[in-house]
Amino acid sequence: MGSLTPDRMVQAWRVAPIAALVLSACSTSDNMFTVFADPGKYQYYSCDQIAGQRKSWALKELELRQLMNKADQSAGGSVVNALAYKSDYVAASEELKVLEATARSKNCDMPENWRSNSSVR
Repeated sequence: MGSLTPDRMVQAWRVAPIAALVLSACSTSDNMFTVFADPGKYQYYSCDQIAGQRKSWALKELELRQLMNKADQSAGGSVVNALAYKSDYVAASEELKVLEATARSKNCDMPENWRSNSSVR
């Protein structure tokens, strides 16, 4: 096979981060990567508490989506979305993902309208 030349070492260092990213994408949803939401935040919540939080975050996400759609209709709306709403919308979406993953791990009854159930069908 041959020894590692400096060119091959540089090439290996370039490929390593890509390989790590691909492998992390193949991991389970329990080890999800989030920027704004803490994956362990709801660990000690009961199923009823998780359902209540999910309802609250779903309403927040819907409100932000409506504001983003309204802003898109005006001049400069995409700038307004990026500056005012996008990070909050992403945070709400991540909270919902964490809540859904926590509910699944606790075997909570999941309503039919939860995204994880509807996307499977």
